[in-house]
Amino acid sequence: MTSDSSAYSMIMGIPVPKLTMAETAANVQAVIRARQDELYHIVTLNPEIAMACQQDRELRGIIDEADLLTADGIGVVMVSRMRGNPLPERVTGCDLLFELLAAGQRNRWSFYLLGASEEANRRAAEVIAAQYSGAIVAGRQHGFFDASEDERIVADINAKQPDVLVVALGAPKAERWIHAYKHRLRASVAVGVGGSLDIVAGTVKRAPRLWQRLHAEWLYRLLNQPSRWRRQLILPRFALKALFYNERGGSS
Repeated sequence: MTSDSSAYSMIMGIPVPKLTMAETAANVQAVIRARQDELYHIVTLNPEIAMACQQDRELRGIIDEADLLTADGIGVVMVSRMRGNPLPERVTGCDLLFELLAAGQRNRWSFYLLGASEEANRRAAEVIAAQYSGAIVAGRQHGFFDASEDERIVADINAKQPDVLVVALGAPKAERWIHAYKHRLRASVAVGVGGSLDIVAGTVKRAPRLWQRLHAEWLYRLLNQPSRWRRQLILPRFALKALFYNERGGSS
């Protein structure tokens, strides 16, 4: 990836394209229309992935080889603004999924849902069928599987040949799984969406729009899921490291 500052904002050495949600969705639509042979891998870059990349060279390689990165979370956007090279807005995995479902309804795209519990996965498929009737759930598989089942799952995805492979295995597991099978998967686009299938299914409630507009979705999740407090500790650590990161020297 290039690091041209007019097109990208550097986040801890990772060039993130300055794309809005609308531009991201347009890119996906162009990829699906082109019917290219190789899978188009989208990574929604959040603070956890950015931090993990500093120690995990394999993960950093996966991120570098992704076809598109988006700014998943206000933390990434705020750091870009404070460093003087702002990203236009956050493009989270959850928001992108809903945007793609809406586009899928208009264009009759097919989706494969990989991840979440069996109950949440099944319910998400039902919700999509009811609320996005033009979008087709071509196949689905819950996320509680081990490596011995990978071949079967890849074969099932390839049999369905979805336009969009939705991978809700959590980060960075989803990114690793997509990358491992990228050259074998017969899908147009694959994107890791964290726990978004639980939100589609309604088993986890998303923050109300007011909280989202205030960029306090993380706080809403913490208040409703106190067990997440350890995970949230990464946010201030990310902010400090990213703000003082030497983009030329590669250290903070």
